[in-house]
Amino acid sequence: MSGGGEEDLPAFVALHGAALRASRVPARYWESLCRKLRGELFDAGDYFGIMQVEEVDEEEEGDEEMEEEFKKKPNPGNEPCFKVIVTNENGLQASNPDSIFLIDHAWTYRVEHARQQLLHVPGLLHRMTNLMGIDFHGEIPDEGSIEQVLQEMWKYNQTYQLSQGTAEEKVPVWYIMDEFGSRIQHSDQPSFATAPLFYMPQQIAYTVLWPLRDLETGDEVTRDYAYGETDRLIRKCVLLPWVPNEVLDVNCFTPEPSDEHYQAILAENKEKLPVVINPPVYDKDKVFKVFTDIQQVLNNLTHPRFVFTDHEGEADILYNFSHFKDYRKLSEERPEVMVNQFPCENLLTVKDCLASISRRAGGPDGPRWLPRTFNLQTELPQFISYFQQRDRRGEDNHWICKPWNLARSLDTHITNSLNNIIRHRESSPKVVCKYIENPVLFHREDVGMVKFDIRYVVLLRSIKPLKLYIYDVFWLRFSNRAFSLDDLDDYEKHFTVMNYAPGVTLKQVHCEEFIPLFEKQYPEHPWTMVQANIFKAFAELFQVASAKPAPLGICDYPSSRAIYAVDLMLKWDTSRDGKRIMQPQILEVNFNPDCDRACKYHPTFFNDVFSTLFLDEADSCHVTCIV
Repeated sequence: MSGGGEEDLPAFVALHGAALRASRVPARYWESLCRKLRGELFDAGDYFGIMQVEEVDEEEEGDEEMEEEFKKKPNPGNEPCFKVIVTNENGLQASNPDSIFLIDHAWTYRVEHARQQLLHVPGLLHRMTNLMGIDFHGEIPDEGSIEQVLQEMWKYNQTYQLSQGTAEEKVPVWYIMDEFGSRIQHSDQPSFATAPLFYMPQQIAYTVLWPLRDLETGDEVTRDYAYGETDRLIRKCVLLPWVPNEVLDVNCFTPEPSDEHYQAILAENKEKLPVVINPPVYDKDKVFKVFTDIQQVLNNLTHPRFVFTDHEGEADILYNFSHFKDYRKLSEERPEVMVNQFPCENLLTVKDCLASISRRAGGPDGPRWLPRTFNLQTELPQFISYFQQRDRRGEDNHWICKPWNLARSLDTHITNSLNNIIRHRESSPKVVCKYIENPVLFHREDVGMVKFDIRYVVLLRSIKPLKLYIYDVFWLRFSNRAFSLDDLDDYEKHFTVMNYAPGVTLKQVHCEEFIPLFEKQYPEHPWTMVQANIFKAFAELFQVASAKPAPLGICDYPSSRAIYAVDLMLKWDTSRDGKRIMQPQILEVNFNPDCDRACKYHPTFFNDVFSTLFLDEADSCHVTCIV
């Protein structure tokens, strides 16, 4: 490398300074780090060594429990334990600007690809079983070894996320450090810190390692696996994958969050609430000018009382694709302009908020129409307590981890592994919902009994009074493989969103065709009764969502209107009088849904939507008023 790193440092800092500051890498190391990255200099071997130790703690208290825990490990026996120690005869000084080291990554992947990579990437399974201390002597990957790696990897996984790119590219990336990095043990008083760094010029991620104090020869290299967590209970929970523990004494009730919680969400969203206005009155035959950036509306709205304008300033109706924020300005300057969104509607459309407000209908356990849900950021101890109690009682413990704010099943994972769920909390804000283990299935001639979900389009005309309509056509999505509670990473068995997956069959059945098929399969459950229960759940949801003033509920803004898509499934449940019933389970509420299929098969769709929401002429439209 020519002429030292000094002239390269400003360019390096311009690219990586923000990430280094966020990871609290001291600035004294940056120049050396720049040089090592440019030269791909892995010099940790000059300072550290890996030592194998046999851990035998005969006199530990709670021996029997430890023994039980030990038996549960994938390969009981005297499992080798490794430590990393300082081997350099001069030790290591934290003040030395060269005391920063690169750790390579042995495996980088997205969770949904892990099984396939272990099966097909030459040597990967062999390296991972070696690194994790799992017996594997064959040459050909076998299901048992792969399963063990998929379980054990949550003790080794680290994660980062790209901040730019498509929604798919922003899905968290997981990685396992090389043998050196993976053998650095945990300590509550760590001697080192680590952080991932994505090195832009090479488009490669490394882990950087630096000392927190001076070390002598023979001192152990440790890091804090719960780095940044100061709360004792949360630390105990976060460390469970490595330090098995019970938190059964924690009350698993999850009451609705405080008013301050909702105030903080409003501030974070940078949404400005409107001033109070009088409901606008329009001439009976007024033609409304519509400003929209939604192509489906531009192509399909043909009603004579709506015309398009390219000038936002002269519009009577703003029908925006992206979230509208400044309701205050709109309400002060143009209160008569209608908008296709409600202030604070994120209480419905963001998954953690949906779970919070739904507790108004069903108490701390939530209502029967919503799967039991925990916010992993704020309710981790309650969740672990609930999981461990269910485990004790021998109840099903399959859960689904979902990001708060991504659609299309992105970064969504089904698991019955507590370690897996705890570690997913590190990647992006998530909720964990009870996975529906007993869904109502639909018989597909080609594959058998499959999962399906139902999408209804809901039209919210006003909050006070609450006026809610349902579009008369609903949409169905089906899994492509017969349902069973295994192969949890088999997308086509457990998920129904197929229209975004390349090369995957998309099974389509129109609702009019579906109803007689459904009733033939379930003669004791006429669709009118099933749908009445679905509409009852929708009505309850919107009632609780609008029961409190903004920002604790959806804002009563007279010029707001909106459409949402509500996705749900049906599960088998038992009624209070012991009857077997189909219980609707609301999965999510989508803002500005994709209405492509609606427009394709029902050309009057947007005419009906606009007539109902903006003209109050619902009688002649394909909609049903449910509130």
